Amino acid sequence: MKALHIVTLHTPTHDFGGPTRVALNLCRGLRAKGDQAVVVALGDGFPEGKALPRTVDGVPARLFQARHVLPRFEVSGITSAALLAAAPRMLRSADVVHVHLMRDLVTLPVALLAARMGRPLVLQTHGMIDPTEKRVARAVDVLGLRWVLKQADAVLHLTPRERELTAAVVAPEPMGPAYRLVNGVAPQPMRATTREPGRPPTVLYCARVQEGKRPQDFVGAIPTVLDKHPDARFVMAGPDTGALAGDMLALARSLGAGHALEYVGALDHAGVVERLRTSDVYVLPSIKDAFSVSVLEALSVGLPVVVTRTSGLAPDVAAAGAGRLVDSAPADPENAARVGRAVLELLDPAANAAASQAAWRLAQDSFTLDAVVDTLRDIYAKVLRDRVSADPSRGPAARTPTRVP
Repeated sequence: MKALHIVTLHTPTHDFGGPTRVALNLCRGLRAKGDQAVVVALGDGFPEGKALPRTVDGVPARLFQARHVLPRFEVSGITSAALLAAAPRMLRSADVVHVHLMRDLVTLPVALLAARMGRPLVLQTHGMIDPTEKRVARAVDVLGLRWVLKQADAVLHLTPRERELTAAVVAPEPMGPAYRLVNGVAPQPMRATTREPGRPPTVLYCARVQEGKRPQDFVGAIPTVLDKHPDARFVMAGPDTGALAGDMLALARSLGAGHALEYVGALDHAGVVERLRTSDVYVLPSIKDAFSVSVLEALSVGLPVVVTRTSGLAPDVAAAGAGRLVDSAPADPENAARVGRAVLELLDPAANAAASQAAWRLAQDSFTLDAVVDTLRDIYAKVLRDRVSADPSRGPAARTPTRVP
């Protein structure tokens, strides 16, 4: 089987984060099981005058140079005429077209084209498609997003709440068949839970530095932790896509904690894993995070996590005892203090050892990439079987094209 994964953007510093990482992980897992899988995306931030890479983290990739046609919309406003021109040929070559969908000028046009051509179409929304009051987004919904959600052979969701929100975009009409597919990560050896002599307690934030991830709550927690652990160190890693890193360093200085915070910028995957293995607590204070890959990667090495109760992984973390949950709300001045108290709990050696073991076991039992890929292959097989059942004469890779409204 050949699966074509369409995602918006890949950069050398992984600025787009989760959706691209998920697409790469799924393709790698599919290929390990004997399927063909290719990622198609825009490429940006690579050296001028050099060809874009043909593989990303060992996965074959077709990257097209990003053109910033609507800069004020950031990642939603980039596209490539060359990608869109090549799309029909690439779509015809695939048994399944898997689109990591958002309201943009790449994934949505390709999904519309795939549906128009009658290709087997799987949509994965990553918590990015929900009802909105923004006028431009609502116009996008009317012009094509609702239609493609209804035409899809499968719409994948991370949580029941995501399924409800995505379905509400097309309500009262039904969207395509819904299936749950969680994110998965490769199994990792358990990290050492005893700190090396001389290494101070280390608290890690490793995600995009942007408002939605609430790095200010991570930084604001530093004084609470320093009161009990004056030698503690806080590491902030990830691409500065919200242009907030400088503000976060300034915030730490204003709190008298500038000496305790280090910003190391974007890391490659090996660098991320190394930071996870040499930290004691992972913190992601994001109020709205459907199913964070970075939290899963922390769990995979046995690193206890502090996440908000509204994050998609919160129920799993709580049930397993793999970290601590904190209440959080926009503009609540108590957010940072709550994060700090949760970190202090997990810096207790006994609590840290117990949560570490629980975190590693949770990732091993519930979120391995191998199990996720098996589920995805079952979904692909059902999509193709259902097509044959609907019209045996046309075969699994064809469906009568439908006019786009």
